[in-house]
Order: sequence, then structure tokens, then C-alpha cells
Amino acid sequence: MKLVVKVMSFTVVIVGRPNVGKSTLFNRLVGRRLALVDDMPGVTRDRREGEGRISDLSFRVIDTAGLEEVNDESLEGRMRQQTDLAVEEADVALMLIDARVGITPLDRHFADWIRRSGKRAVLVANKCEGWPGKDGLYEAFELGLGDPIAISAEHGEGMSELFAVLCGSVEKFEEEEWARNSNHNAPLQLAIVGRPNVGKSTLVNRLIGRERLLTGPEAGITRDAISVDWEYGGRSIKLVDTAGLRRRARVDHKLEKLSVADTNRAIRFAQVVVLVLDGDAMLERQDLTIGRRVIEEGRALVIAANKWDSVDNQAEARQRLRDRLETSLPQIKGVPVIHTSGLHGRNLDKLLDAVFSIYEIWNIRIPTSPLNAWLMAMIEAHPPPLARGRRIRIRYMTQIKARPPAFVLWVSQPSELPDAYLRYLENGMREYFKLDGVPLRLQMRKGRNPYVKES
Repeated sequence: MKLVVKVMSFTVVIVGRPNVGKSTLFNRLVGRRLALVDDMPGVTRDRREGEGRISDLSFRVIDTAGLEEVNDESLEGRMRQQTDLAVEEADVALMLIDARVGITPLDRHFADWIRRSGKRAVLVANKCEGWPGKDGLYEAFELGLGDPIAISAEHGEGMSELFAVLCGSVEKFEEEEWARNSNHNAPLQLAIVGRPNVGKSTLVNRLIGRERLLTGPEAGITRDAISVDWEYGGRSIKLVDTAGLRRRARVDHKLEKLSVADTNRAIRFAQVVVLVLDGDAMLERQDLTIGRRVIEEGRALVIAANKWDSVDNQAEARQRLRDRLETSLPQIKGVPVIHTSGLHGRNLDKLLDAVFSIYEIWNIRIPTSPLNAWLMAMIEAHPPPLARGRRIRIRYMTQIKARPPAFVLWVSQPSELPDAYLRYLENGMREYFKLDGVPLRLQMRKGRNPYVKES
């Protein structure tokens, strides 16, 4: 499957004094000649925006007018104001210098300006093709904006190095964005699902400490998804009790069909789902169907083996449950199983501990560097097989999202990589990074490692 990683909310602005190659780099990043380019300084006067792309990294890019040391209402002053606004909007500022000319007083002035702005800055030494640019490249270190990246915007040299730096910036940006947008005081969305009469409502009542939900021996008492706001250990939880899910062939009443739709909606909007089983009849066909639905929706899963106090041979039942999970839900290994009794309040604290623990795993982000170090170790231990007489090469891996964790592998022949090898990687990832109990998304695309220059 071809996958393009897009981070369109991530914005890159290109700044620098006139005639250092900003518009040439802009055209290189957007893949077409949108900005006018000429040797005469000051061709660009207004901001120009486009969709920039290097390999599979996509972002918004802004070309700006050449920075001049002016602050008046002249044309140059108004151009400078537009550049100020662009820098304010951006997440990363690429400050360009002309390596062939070397560092000028204007470069130093605007390096100080970028530093004071507090914006994440990347120093880019342009026109580094050939020897004439080497001296200017070494001079660039004195600007105090970190190690310069040597590129030639005109010839496309150095794009892999720029890609690597921007990838690191995107990673930081996404983490910061997640921190900003995540309201840690927001309730954890927890859905309780299962077959009819497995004790879901009784379990919820015992958790919240009051008879909030109607219970009884009759199957199918709960028809609507009932939401209860609750707090445990200082953490807000929106607890949703759902109608029991029966096999589709047995759902013929219009009201029950609406109840099933309501339950499915609760699963889609949940963060963690507790699948409640009857201790005397665990992981029957419908239980497995519900479990697979939770996994398909990408939710974190915890299993509550309820009515455990009524199980005669508990050791045998534990083993049977483990075996059944391993053979019937192989796509999600290590699902936490808590043996509970809603009626007597047994192990409910352990159940909630498992919920919070798996929620953290569901949100995990793995940095690119340790992820690829692990990948290389896995490949060395067990190389991919040959395909049509050629070794399949896995060159690179990155995480593209969390909730649930999703990853992309750059593979030389993605269509030829066996499913068994993907399972090998997935199982190894679960074990090494402690990712038990949550769905993992592994996707492949054909391409080379942008970090590596191949001969």
C-alpha cells in the first residue's frame, strides 16, 4: 500500500538576505517554478506559500522577501513586516546564507533576530556545489544557529540532510502539538462491552459505588449506551455501559438493531474498551467477534473475565482462556486479562490499573532513532527472504501516529515481503517496546532511506 506521510499543519518559512537562493529552494521544495528567480536582488516582494515535500515528508512552506535592515513605511519596510508575520506563523525557520559569498554583517544581524524570535531555526548554507562554497560553510558556524546544512537548491544537493533535520523538527512539533491539544484533565473514554447478561451493568454499578444502572437476571435489560461521569484516583472517566451484542443473525428487532448501532458507536468513540466475558462461557464466537471489532477500530482492549467467583476449576479456566486468546486473537498479543466479580467487587482496582496502563501504551510515541536501531537488530538476526532472486531490503522505519501506534516501513519490494515477516517484526516490536494489548498498524511503501546516500 502506498502511503504518503503528510503533516500539513507543520509550517516552514525560508528567510535570509536578498539573493541567497530562497525562491530557488522554495521552487525545489514545491516541485515546480512557482516563485520568480533571477540574479537581480529583490525579485520576491510578497509572501508566497505552497505545499513543500521532501521524500514522504509534506509541509506548508513560505517564501519571503529578502531581509533588509529597515523598519519604516517604505516598500522595503512593508516587505520586512510581511516576513515578520511569516516567521511568526511558522514552526521552523530555514535561514539561508550564500556559502560562496560567506557571512556578511546582514547575515549576522538577522541571525541575532531569528535567535531573539525564539523560533526553531535551521541554518542552511546554499550554493555549496563545488569548492567555492566550502569557506562560507565553515564561517556559518559562527552565527550560533547550530551546524549548517550544506545544500545546492539549484541542483538538489543536500536534500536528504535537510529531510533528516526537518523530520526531527516535525517529531518535536507533533509532540508539542499533542501536549498542547491534549487536555490531560479531560475524561478517559471507557466503554464496557460484551454479550448480553455477562454482568456489564453490575460491574459498572460496583465501580462507581452506586446502583446507577438497572440490573437483573433478564438478558438485554440495557438498551441504550448509558454514559456515567466518574472519578477514580483523581482521574476523570466517562464510563459507558452498552447493550449486549448478540450475533447479527439473531438481531431482528428494530429496537435491538438500534441498540447494536449505539454500542458500535460507543466503541468507535472510546479510547479503552473493556470486553466483559462470562467466566463460565469465555471467548465464545460472539466474544471474539466483539474483540475483533474493537481491534479494527484501533481501540485499546482490556478483558474482564467476570463472574470469576462462580468458576469451579479456575486454573483450568485460566489456561483455556490464554490458549483461546493466542489462537483466536493473534493480531493483538498480550491483552490484559483481569479476573473479576462485579457482584462482589473482586479485582476492580486491578481492572482500572490495567485500563490506565494500556491507555498510556495506546498513546506511545517511539523516537525514530531507537526504532531504527531495533529494526536493524531484527534484520540482522533474521534477514528478509529473497524475492525473484533478490534480497528484500527494509531500509527505514518511522512512526506516523499514535492512538493506536502506526508505523511505515520503507521496503525495496513491499509486495514481496511475506506476512510472516511482518508478524515477526510486529511480535518483536511488542516485546521490545512493551506494546502488549494495543493494535499496531504496520504499513509498507517502496522507497529508499532518505538518510542514506546510495552509490
